Amino acid sequence: MKTHLKIGTRGSALALWQARWAQTLLERTNPGLSVELVIIKTRGDIILDVPLAKVGGKGLFVKELEEALLDGRVDLAVHSMKDVPAEFPEGLGLAVVLEREDPRDVLLSVRYHSLEELPHGAKVGSSSLRRQSQLWHLRSDLEIFPLRGNVNTRIAKLEAGEFDAIVLAAAGVKRLGMTERVVHYFDPEVMIPANGQGAVGIESRLDDEETNQLLAPLDHEVSRIAVAAERAFLRELEGGCQVPIAGHAVWRGDGLRLLGRVGSVDGRELLTQEKLGSPKDPERLGRDLARELLAMGADRLLAAAYPTETG
Repeated sequence: MKTHLKIGTRGSALALWQARWAQTLLERTNPGLSVELVIIKTRGDIILDVPLAKVGGKGLFVKELEEALLDGRVDLAVHSMKDVPAEFPEGLGLAVVLEREDPRDVLLSVRYHSLEELPHGAKVGSSSLRRQSQLWHLRSDLEIFPLRGNVNTRIAKLEAGEFDAIVLAAAGVKRLGMTERVVHYFDPEVMIPANGQGAVGIESRLDDEETNQLLAPLDHEVSRIAVAAERAFLRELEGGCQVPIAGHAVWRGDGLRLLGRVGSVDGRELLTQEKLGSPKDPERLGRDLARELLAMGADRLLAAAYPTETG
């Protein structure tokens, strides 16, 4: 059995927190194993002056990590699951999903205490078309501007007065202990999260049996099943993380409820549907819900969003 593993990770504070969490879990569950972090810059980390929706392409935050996996420079890669494309490159796959953190979005502000309190025309920073679409549906008067950079950088811009408020994922803010500026946690029924938001996944080579055996005890089944339904939903819609698609799965008794949404970029139209299914087949639940939304006209909204994405 291997005694040393290399984890590929991005270099942001949040990415390093997640990689160190995986490192700690691996070393704790496998005595004698040493785990090294290898920092790799991705295209999404390098291009910071362009809105995500205009950078184009899928896998902006994972491609270079996957290349390192494929050529053997690292043994595994730790990802925020909301950044991971619905399809993996040949030879790679999702080994485990760690226990999920809060999947909600949060509003942060220095001067205001709620979304409703923001003045007409308030300047709000957001990194995704999904958030933009849903925010504009709630408050069409807001001025929403692209907000790039890591969590620390985005909060620093808020505190410098560049924005009246910003919207981030609750998970990252909580993991970094930076909740001081949080003024509102969005109800996930109102602002549906990104597919996989709050979950950390570990990607590995499918044929690396030793590494996958070491990883297996880290898997959190409840989180993995919910994320599987959300990712199947995304895959069926052929969407990436830069288009206005939202999906959130929660357990209801012994069943799984999946809430999905596709919106227009301007937020004027939101198509929302939910479906109950078996946790034994989360992929089917995701596919079925996506097909229902497509029948409602989601393909039209996505076709309108993609030219913006490819810029």
